Amino acid sequence: MKIDSCDALLKENKRRLGEIRRKFNPITGEGSILERRRVEIEDFPLKVQHLPLEMLKNKFVAKIVRHGSVRRYIEEELGMEYADDVAHAVIKQFCRVRYRYDFTFWAATLAHIKRKGGGGDILFRLNRPQRRLISRYEKDRIAGRPIRIILLKARQWGGSTATQMYIAWLQLVHKVGLNSLIIAHVKDTSVEIMDMFAKLINDYPLELLYKAGEKYNPRAPKTENVGQSGNIKRVIARNCKIKIGTAEKPESCRGGDYNCVHLSEVGLWKKTDGKSPEDIVDSATSGILLKPYTMIVYESTAKGVGNFFHREYTAALKGESQFKPFFISWFDIDQYSTEMDEAEEREFAEWLFENRNNENTMSDREECGKYLWWLFEKGATLQAIRWYIEERRKYSDHGHMASEYPSDEEEAFVHSGARVFDKYKVNEIEKTCRAPLKVGDVYGDADEGKNAIKNLRFTEDRQGMLWIWSPPEVYEKEKVVNRYLTVVDVGGRSDKADWSVICVFDRMPMMDGDRPIVVAQWYGHIDIDKLAWKAAQVAAYYDNSMLVIESNTLETHDKERQIEGGDQSLYILNQIKNIYPNLYARKQSEDEIREDKPRKYGFHTNVATKPMIISNLIKVVREHLYNERDARCCYEYLEYERKQNGAYGAIAGAHDDLLMTRAIGLHICFNEMDMPEVVKKGQYIIRRDKPMVSVATI
Repeated sequence: MKIDSCDALLKENKRRLGEIRRKFNPITGEGSILERRRVEIEDFPLKVQHLPLEMLKNKFVAKIVRHGSVRRYIEEELGMEYADDVAHAVIKQFCRVRYRYDFTFWAATLAHIKRKGGGGDILFRLNRPQRRLISRYEKDRIAGRPIRIILLKARQWGGSTATQMYIAWLQLVHKVGLNSLIIAHVKDTSVEIMDMFAKLINDYPLELLYKAGEKYNPRAPKTENVGQSGNIKRVIARNCKIKIGTAEKPESCRGGDYNCVHLSEVGLWKKTDGKSPEDIVDSATSGILLKPYTMIVYESTAKGVGNFFHREYTAALKGESQFKPFFISWFDIDQYSTEMDEAEEREFAEWLFENRNNENTMSDREECGKYLWWLFEKGATLQAIRWYIEERRKYSDHGHMASEYPSDEEEAFVHSGARVFDKYKVNEIEKTCRAPLKVGDVYGDADEGKNAIKNLRFTEDRQGMLWIWSPPEVYEKEKVVNRYLTVVDVGGRSDKADWSVICVFDRMPMMDGDRPIVVAQWYGHIDIDKLAWKAAQVAAYYDNSMLVIESNTLETHDKERQIEGGDQSLYILNQIKNIYPNLYARKQSEDEIREDKPRKYGFHTNVATKPMIISNLIKVVREHLYNERDARCCYEYLEYERKQNGAYGAIAGAHDDLLMTRAIGLHICFNEMDMPEVVKKGQYIIRRDKPMVSVATI
């Protein structure tokens, strides 16, 4: 909905409040999760019920619903005379079936939990964010998919409780022999989780642990200990185990025959006794197959960046992981809201609309109008934003508030450095990103040497490392000089090294006052000698474009740009400088010219030039002066910081390889190259002995 007036703002807020306050009754099913249908059974204890569509496919349920009466089902479907005990048995069986299809009904009638704030135990009635989480789990279960979720938690909404109860539901209702493993940060948390399960099972009807009509001893124990540690219990009737462990004692986390693993507060896990969080997770989950009714959940509040949990969540966000990300913001939690009467609501709405573009603040304990408007665009109500303004006064900076009450995943992972790029501006850049037109690679008559750039051709390959958004344009009678620019950032060959990147810019739109565009990109790990020739092939494929290779030496003392095996750029440049005709070189001083010193090829990134190109990139992003195509580069912008020592670099565990090709390329694009120009073929000659562009970069 477009919000172009205060009235439109109030109308949208009213709609959101209606959704939040929509009736939720887990007993009748009204307003509950999953797609449902209203049914009436006139002599059922609940005359009107809202049942999940999957449940209505059950033949037994479908017959009762069709008859609309328990009595008619007994008399007409079963051919029996109606009797109270028979009706009671039918109703019990109906509820058994509903327990299987309707988690919220099962939780609200059978699952006792500890009351928050003290007092007697209560039945588990899901709050709004818990319903969203369970809906996510159910989406995969119903579709027959394994459940793999990484849950980034805001505080005080019970994500861990909902997850543990859902696992218990799978064990007690769905599958016999479904074992679970719970690993928490510390022992006390593990014990609390086990107590939660113990409370549930102690109050659970024994007969429901058995099949309908199955004989059992009403005095038989429900659980038994397995082993001597007390960390493993077995639910006897369901033949399933529940095991607890802690990250503090990695030996307690070994998996085995487990189907559901719940890893709690993963962001707090530290290396202990030579074990890393990765080792613990691998040990706990390695035996779990990728099949239905298996479940792995990592959950945690955000505890910094660069750690295992942050890396895994980022990978899930990028679609690189088997896991799906799940996040609940502070404004999804109902208690974070301030009630206003109608006059107060309108007055606040008018103020917010008028200040929606205001970037100024009067103190360090408030947010600007633009940020508060962004909260509304994210989905917060006016009542929630009003609460946020008041709560924000407790904190002296945005980072502290964001760590307690994150509005999105980016805010949740607050770090100690200062972000270099404004996320609002990066969001604008990201709007120009899109999937590549072609994926594959460029090949010549040879892999190296002068024949490497002869008869170049593109071969499509879904596993290829070269993404093309716009293919090169080469004209028969004319040439656009200074059009294409190819920039190389040198990485390493191993999987854990930095990536090597070859990025191609098209500067032709600049002739009409428009923005340069990223049109192609090679991205991967490769041996250094092969990277040299691949860069030459990509640059030559794009009409013998200007080829700029980052030249970074150990003498620069720029620790943020050291690469695997030390600097390799000189090697690359020496490989291709006599073959490729359009190689970038730095301008020589008068003394160097007089002394006939050799040309220095490549862009020299050091403590002098790096602040210059990053400052230029900040301006380019701020003013949206180029069109990006790869969304991964936008992730790098958001994970780039100015560190406490003043140096620029990616946050711990992140990369800046894509970003650096943009920093170098856009500096040269705007500050060193001449404007593109159309010339007749034959009037333009690329000379091998002299680089076409020669401008100072230091």
